Amino acid sequence: MAMTTETGRTTGTGRRIVLITGASRGIGAETARVLAARGDHVVINYREKRKRAETLADEIAAAGGSASVAGADIADPDSARTLVDAVVAEFGRLDVLVLNASGGLERDAAPGYAMLLNRDAQTRLSELALPHLPAGGRIVFVTSHQAHFSPTRVAPPGYEQIAASKRAGEDALRAMTGEFAARGIGFTVVSGDMIDGTIIVKLLERRDPDAVTERRDQGDLPTVEEFATAVADATTLDAPLGHTVYVGGHDYLTEPTATSASAHH
Repeated sequence: MAMTTETGRTTGTGRRIVLITGASRGIGAETARVLAARGDHVVINYREKRKRAETLADEIAAAGGSASVAGADIADPDSARTLVDAVVAEFGRLDVLVLNASGGLERDAAPGYAMLLNRDAQTRLSELALPHLPAGGRIVFVTSHQAHFSPTRVAPPGYEQIAASKRAGEDALRAMTGEFAARGIGFTVVSGDMIDGTIIVKLLERRDPDAVTERRDQGDLPTVEEFATAVADATTLDAPLGHTVYVGGHDYLTEPTATSASAHH
């Protein structure tokens, strides 16, 4: 898919340029709203829903923020490269990469697509962005507790493939921390319990309602707004490289590996 970009509002020299993948709806869209309200220029990446992305950019501009849209299938190597090149060509730099896009639960998803998107596309896009990120730049990887803790906790039925592929993506990015450190790039993981109102929860409710009910029985699920705020906060968080921010799901945090030197929201 070709990359297109349109500026919703002229950027100022003091604004950070933040590329958010899968940002036309849900967590990505809300993260864009939060960061734009804080003064960043947000590049709203979408795969197919151009109109929805443009509506979001217009909404941000009307509120006094700065946003543009960028259509690209990040699972396609050429499209991913064009995305990064076009952002840098238009704005002269890229300061923050928020890796929010994920998938694999779609009914028409091809075998292997989850790993292609949730692991391979994440590392490829990071590699493409690295030469353009300045010292002090940030990469934020967005994941779920069901994926983050999948090595030690059983994933909900029907979500196993997604959990495994997103955990593989996280592990692959963590393997790049040496390069991140050498370039002075921050890297943070934000992991959340099932997020109320997201498409993932809606799809899981169709496939296995009990899995969602079980999570609700542990307490209120985080909202999109709460989780997106944590993602936005991670773009400026002063924390060690590879730090994980946890949002919701306090029962998960009883795992010994989850409680060492981690910020809980």
